[in-house]
Amino acid sequence: MIDISESVMQLLLALIVVGPLLGAAAALLPAPPGLKGKTPDQAVLRHGVTVTGVILLAAIVLALGFDHDHPSKMQATTDISWIPALGIRIHLGVDGISLPLLVLTALLTFLCALYSYFKMPSGPSPKAFVALVLVLESGTLATFAVLDLVLFFLAFEMVLIPMYFLIARWGGAGRQAAAWKFILFTLLGSVVMLLGLLLIGVKAGTFDMVALATDNGRGLTTSVQVIAVLAIGIGLAVKTPMWPLHSWLPDAHTAAPTVGSVLLAGVLLKMGTYGFVRILLPVAPDGMRTFAPYLAALAVIGIVYGSLACLNLARQGAKGDLKRLIAYSSVGHMGFVLLGIATMTPTGVNGALFANIAHGLITGLLFFLVGALKDRAGTSDLDTLAEQGGMALYGRAPRLGGLLAFAAVASLGLPGLAGFWGEMLALFGAFEPADGLSRPAFLVFMSIAAFGTLLTAAYMLIVVRRVCMGPRGHETPALADVHGYEFAAWTPLAALTVLAGLWPAALLGLTDPAVQKLLAGGLK
Repeated sequence: MIDISESVMQLLLALIVVGPLLGAAAALLPAPPGLKGKTPDQAVLRHGVTVTGVILLAAIVLALGFDHDHPSKMQATTDISWIPALGIRIHLGVDGISLPLLVLTALLTFLCALYSYFKMPSGPSPKAFVALVLVLESGTLATFAVLDLVLFFLAFEMVLIPMYFLIARWGGAGRQAAAWKFILFTLLGSVVMLLGLLLIGVKAGTFDMVALATDNGRGLTTSVQVIAVLAIGIGLAVKTPMWPLHSWLPDAHTAAPTVGSVLLAGVLLKMGTYGFVRILLPVAPDGMRTFAPYLAALAVIGIVYGSLACLNLARQGAKGDLKRLIAYSSVGHMGFVLLGIATMTPTGVNGALFANIAHGLITGLLFFLVGALKDRAGTSDLDTLAEQGGMALYGRAPRLGGLLAFAAVASLGLPGLAGFWGEMLALFGAFEPADGLSRPAFLVFMSIAAFGTLLTAAYMLIVVRRVCMGPRGHETPALADVHGYEFAAWTPLAALTVLAGLWPAALLGLTDPAVQKLLAGGLK
């Protein structure tokens, strides 16, 4: 760790939030300043790599300068009055909960920009593509950094339009319908969420999330908390996505370009569960306790439903799309995150936060790999890929096949890889839920979720068998193995998956003190 003054930390966090917006504006200029390329398209794509690289570097320096001895303390804070009449402030800060999500967002966006520099998806001008990716990055980073309910809502909504256009303009078949479904679901959820946020702000007399968390719901009646959790929870659940509000996700992932799928799964889905942890758990603990059993029930239904949907798509003759399969797997994985949150215990919430990061790394890698497979084979249809002895990736492109198998076993929660710890801690949290919650009910939820892990292993191993194994036919053409730029974009995700699996204390050491502080009032 390095010693950095608080003022420099404040500037770094401001740069991380605002920098991508400035980069997006610069990308739309006739020529990105200071950058030259063989063509204008190459110049603007290089500009995207440069800006996201600077933001990633700033996030890493912020993480290095973070006081790891006090991760529960808000650091790099900026608190400026913005709209005094409404009590709205520009309040930024990071703690052990938000810091890993900031770094994950900056990393995934940089890797997507790097990948797009060499493999730009077909569609309109790269200028618009780069600008949209940067606006998306700014909105996501702001969501994890702001500490005002109104600013949180604005940042939460800021990502919708860029993702809509990324799907609608650079996506594949069915992209228009998928983009409309995405925007309608999320906007309708957000309208309800805004009402809940305003209710909390008006009744508590402040929109400041730190003050609200410190008060721990004492300034809000139980009925207000229940209404607020219901309203805000619906908006967050759509973005998570929670069953049965998930139906936009498979269509969006199937139609989205590769980098759109990576950012959607790796970053955007985390915004919903982050809102549960940052806002609802500390601000409305009584309301959360009321809805926790229902949230846990819907979470485990999502785990089993997502796994069964994947098993159906993976079977021979189902004409299952691999991107769609991974999208349904996300419904199951985010179910574990919601189950951990619903336990309202430090163990469960830490598991949820760990599973969030693990899902971002592993599913981001899976979507990169399936995108590369689709580029090579011209399809992501599992039956087509498995015809005539299968893709036999181990024989035709061994590095690509090995990476796909690695990502698959990481996704099914193999011990020693990142996917294991979050799911295990969520199950442990359900084994001993918070006071006031029915332990017998949560033991049932835990058992169902544990059964879901077996289903996850089943469909992932079927995918590996059908795509990676099998005899290579004599007339089967060769496949290009992993390219250099793909290796550069994928290696950090694979390495961090292993690192988080072997050294979970690095992440849990950040989140646990912050979670303990967050839940302290609610656990009394």
